[in-house]
Amino acid sequence: MRRFGSFHLAALVLGFAFLYLPIVALIAYSFNASRLVTVWGGFSTHWYVALFNNQPLLDAAWLTIRVALVSATLAAGLGTLAALALVRYRSFAGRTLFSGMVLAPLVMPEVITGLSLLLLFVAGDIERGYWTVVIAHATFSLGFACIVVQARLAGFDRSLEEAARDLGATPLTTFFTVTLPLIWPAVLAAWMLAFTLSLDDLVIASFTSGPGATTLPMRLYSAIRLGVSPEINAACTILIGAVAVTVIAASLLLKREALAGEKG
Repeated sequence: MRRFGSFHLAALVLGFAFLYLPIVALIAYSFNASRLVTVWGGFSTHWYVALFNNQPLLDAAWLTIRVALVSATLAAGLGTLAALALVRYRSFAGRTLFSGMVLAPLVMPEVITGLSLLLLFVAGDIERGYWTVVIAHATFSLGFACIVVQARLAGFDRSLEEAARDLGATPLTTFFTVTLPLIWPAVLAAWMLAFTLSLDDLVIASFTSGPGATTLPMRLYSAIRLGVSPEINAACTILIGAVAVTVIAASLLLKREALAGEKG
């Protein structure tokens, strides 16, 4: 086994510094008392107070949360059904096409996804607003949710379902009483991942939103074009915290699910 030398340690430290020092600086300057972003004027929570008095930002944040909640629920539900179809039915006609359509948003650039959905809504004469953003985010997150649930179903012990069927349970009853409770941590982790993806999306929302449907990332991007202020730093810090907590919770759920599978 090769030793972990000083060169590797230096490369690791530089890599993490490149990734996380800008975020640390943003968080630190959100507590800056000075109005000048690059000049430290002492510790203060003034900009967080100002943020909660900024009604346009609060409206955008509330809209973002509502979009994330609904789109994550749709993505987790549809992703679970798609995962069941791909794992349980390996030879149905059109399986390759179906799998490609579900997983395409994972590798497709967000600009292409956003533009395609925009053209779809325009062709269907659908007014852009809250629901078009929800549909777009659910479409984008569906593939991620499907992969998470599919990984859990791949190691699922189907003898439990067979026992329920032998006792007279219908396929639907078996799913809700046996399958879903056992894969629930994976479904919840998929929901959290979809929620996070929706929460910080900018590109797809920019294409599919309309008047009165401005999400928080869009609002922040518009404000930054006029100049960065500590108030924007405070909003970004809260967004980073929300995303970090959700991702960590989803990771812990998946880890617990993997450990439970190993013990079983």
